[in-house]
Amino acid sequence: MTLSCAMADSLSDSSFFDRMISQLRTTCKYYTGYPKDLGPSRVIHFTSEREFIRLLNEGYPVVVAFTIRGNYTKHLDKVLEEAAAEFYPHVKFMRVECPKYPGFCITRMRKDYPFIEIYHNPIQAANQGRMADPNVIKYSVPVLPFNYDLSAYGFREYFKLRGIQASSPM
Repeated sequence: MTLSCAMADSLSDSSFFDRMISQLRTTCKYYTGYPKDLGPSRVIHFTSEREFIRLLNEGYPVVVAFTIRGNYTKHLDKVLEEAAAEFYPHVKFMRVECPKYPGFCITRMRKDYPFIEIYHNPIQAANQGRMADPNVIKYSVPVLPFNYDLSAYGFREYFKLRGIQASSPM
């Protein structure tokens, strides 16, 4: 009789443990032990330069990952998915598969893949006193250092460092 009570207790403990882990997965923002439910993908796949220009003209910062196939790219894809879900809709994330679109990638004159460029339009207050062509939009394009922390947190810190608006103003 005591054996069956002990088995019942272990079953209830196991369900308590499962409930606790489930609660932890759903509430802890930075818990990395299990995959997060990010919903539908927010990463935009590059299809043409025209589509890229349209995306830039929306006015949001655009993080572009130039990739080739490899193990590191698989990790980068997961990082991009998580960061895109976190910063949506204030920052757009795009992935360019360089073997499919070599012309677009070659113009960047980079030999090390993957690399990330961040396109953003700095506040145009500096240009208000000058006569400038209103049809020309200037973008700042920093390249993320290869040894930078590639995570949603790393992107957030980089955006702060560069003064890129990555969330809605409060």
